[in-house]
Amino acid sequence: MDSLITVFLPLALAVIMFSLGLGLTVADFARVAAQPKAFGIGAFSQLVTIPAVAFLIATAFGLPPELAVGLMILSLCPGGVTSNILTKLARGDLALSISLTGIISLVAVFTMPPLVAFFARQFMGLEAPPVDVTRLGISMFLITAAPVVIGVLARRFAEGMALAIEPFVEKLALVLFVIVVVGALAANWTLFVANLAVLAPSLVVLNLALLAIGLGLGRVFALGPAQSTAIAIETGIQNATLGITVGSLIAEQASALPPFSLPSGVYGITMYLVTIPFVLWRRRMMG
Repeated sequence: MDSLITVFLPLALAVIMFSLGLGLTVADFARVAAQPKAFGIGAFSQLVTIPAVAFLIATAFGLPPELAVGLMILSLCPGGVTSNILTKLARGDLALSISLTGIISLVAVFTMPPLVAFFARQFMGLEAPPVDVTRLGISMFLITAAPVVIGVLARRFAEGMALAIEPFVEKLALVLFVIVVVGALAANWTLFVANLAVLAPSLVVLNLALLAIGLGLGRVFALGPAQSTAIAIETGIQNATLGITVGSLIAEQASALPPFSLPSGVYGITMYLVTIPFVLWRRRMMG
């Protein structure tokens, strides 16, 4: 379990973020200026709406303090490669989805560390683990932002190679994600079962609420169906691997999956149960 937490988990996340970078082009970042309204709504939803809803749900469900912190960590995570894949399957605006995922992933390096520290104190008080904001920010940069930037540069300056390896890296990223989630839960099966009855309902409600809110925001601000679908999925899907990693980084022990990471581990499974029906519905709606 030591190697899973300290070596394999950060490596898996780095590969996943590198895969994300390979799918980004300079045009994706420039597109933000071309459609600022849709991007602004999506960014606000991810940076403000998701944590606000998660806080309400953690409080309403009366989650134990450590699990509540874990839920907040998950809510602070950006979307990941999964949100892009699901947006594509749902026939949403893939370019908008990729732009949101890429840019918010970079922004999260700066927003997550202080907010994690804040919510840890909010839910745990004096029992909150000491969160070294600078160390957490540097760690996140090395395992999230740096791989994304390397992937973008590879796509920019060695496009042929990037396009050739992208399908393999995407598959590898998916396999690593499954291994991380299954391995983490298997190694902590007793803890998982003991908290499933509390965690699963809150995570399902969170997922359903965020998908609905994301879709509603798109309609309120008169966005097209494809853009609304993309924002709904980007709002409803968080990077569970990042949540597991950050939860492990702030825990005092590294020999087992801490409770801070458990919500992200369970979410890595429940999100598909909730989101796939939504994706199929939007796909039919889009014709």
